[in-house]
Amino acid sequence: SNEGRGYVLRRLLRRASRHGRLLGINKTFLTDICETVIKENYCAYPELLQKQNFIKKIISVEEDNFAKTIDQGLELLNNMISESKGSVLSGEAAFKLNDTFGFPIDLTKEILEERGMSVDENRFNELLLEQKNRARAARDNMKMQAWINENLDFSNIKPTEFVGYDNLKVQATVEKILKDDEFVDFASENDKIEVILNLTPFYANGGGQIGDSGELVTNCASLEVIDTIKNSAGIYLHRAKVKSGMIKVGDEVEAIVDVCKRNKIMRNHTAAHLLQASLRKVLGEHVEQAGQLVDENKVRFDFTHFSALSQEELLKVEELVNDEILASNMVIIEEKTIDEAKKMGAMALFGEKYGEVVRVVKAGDFSIELCGGTHVNNTAQLGIFKIMSESSVASGVRRIEAVTSVNVLRLFYDNLNVINDCQKVLKVNQQTELVNECKQLISDLKNNEKVISKLNSELISFKINEILDCRKEVSGFNVIVSKIENFDGNALKIMCDELKSKLKNIIVVLASTSSEKSNIVVCADKVAVEKGFDSGLLIKKVAELAGGNGGGRKEMAMAGIKDNSKISFALEKVYELISNFTS
Repeated sequence: SNEGRGYVLRRLLRRASRHGRLLGINKTFLTDICETVIKENYCAYPELLQKQNFIKKIISVEEDNFAKTIDQGLELLNNMISESKGSVLSGEAAFKLNDTFGFPIDLTKEILEERGMSVDENRFNELLLEQKNRARAARDNMKMQAWINENLDFSNIKPTEFVGYDNLKVQATVEKILKDDEFVDFASENDKIEVILNLTPFYANGGGQIGDSGELVTNCASLEVIDTIKNSAGIYLHRAKVKSGMIKVGDEVEAIVDVCKRNKIMRNHTAAHLLQASLRKVLGEHVEQAGQLVDENKVRFDFTHFSALSQEELLKVEELVNDEILASNMVIIEEKTIDEAKKMGAMALFGEKYGEVVRVVKAGDFSIELCGGTHVNNTAQLGIFKIMSESSVASGVRRIEAVTSVNVLRLFYDNLNVINDCQKVLKVNQQTELVNECKQLISDLKNNEKVISKLNSELISFKINEILDCRKEVSGFNVIVSKIENFDGNALKIMCDELKSKLKNIIVVLASTSSEKSNIVVCADKVAVEKGFDSGLLIKKVAELAGGNGGGRKEMAMAGIKDNSKISFALEKVYELISNFTS
């Protein structure tokens, strides 16, 4: 609500204001002052003026998202306060607000202070530290996976000469062999090793393109290259398995790239360039690459944009890419100075550092980018391009996954098989009849659901009349305890509401058993709650007796039970538990 946003924004501004003045701003405002900030700083940072529209849009989206976060957090915090038993909000609740819903802890503290409450900051900080340690461990693990040999000394090894743009099979010399993170002199059959060559045709993982695989062959050994990586010093490691024989440092090897796989990767990498150019034409100049992964199966392309693409936009992007493929444009790759590349209009990643000489990849007049990856010679080699999915990966960042060439055919055949299977299941002879048959099936299901719902309502009414006979008076409450079969949790809640409408000062405990999972529901009317009864407390006790767990509000709570054999025993204890709670 505007009132809620104003409430929080005023507190943010009051805390930010040096003199503690209440500015009284009840709406988003950072976008409005963005132009002033850009004007004052564009001389030192010319990118600000170039990206002005993009920056303003990002700030606007982030402000709106934060406002929604505050609204949601306020509602959750108010619920937590109303359900709190004392004057201290638990650290777990505050951490959930902060970690899961993005609600700042300082706002939680201020709002609680105004209500005469506080938060368990010690527990909050413990949970925050645990979360940071988990994140740090995950990052360290990723670094270890990315380069497990960084602790070894590579200072006396020359950078590997990469010749794989023009050659996919070369003679090379084994410079070093690594096994189990140690340098060794030789390796034999079935050993998993990493081989450093003086030169290589294998492209190493980088720039969003996966590393090449293939073979290393000597007079005495044969190795399967599984992947290729490189470190910051330009040393290439060929991760390999010795299939036969023995390989030694100093051996001459024939390094052979898997040509079929490389060609598939090149098609997908060129497709990524055409995709980015198409997105900029369809969506606007604010679109920029935010990450990519190119392998032999697909291209995964992340880009800056603020909303999901419509079906029409996706079709237009696809159409533009396929038009360039059908145009059979030459893909020309040249080395230029960075200034020459910029004059040509080459796309560069914002914030990326480039050397004086860069590699420019130009696909006709449609796409021109700086890129160190491998590409086809002609756009026609892509065959065809098809978008498989479009999704969100972060605020202001979208992701498209697409396929080219034979992978489009594979997708086509997979979809055709699904259609054929549907025809068989629905017993439809023609594909053209399939949609109408599905529509009819959905219509029949909806009609059946209405009939089932009506029958369930009648059955519930019948059961309610039967259950009412189970009423007992316990500690001044009208208590109903009953076990029924084959009713889901929603039906139990409906029964509870119906029973509460028929009796005042009522506590209801219903258990429904089934072969898969059983449920217990506890509910109470307003009168019973005002007298101090709490459904959430009772359900925990009953669930423990039945080998389950659950919880909920004072008015209604639910538990799931896996062991049906304990339900009857738990229900027998309900009257005693209510007596203990209310005594």
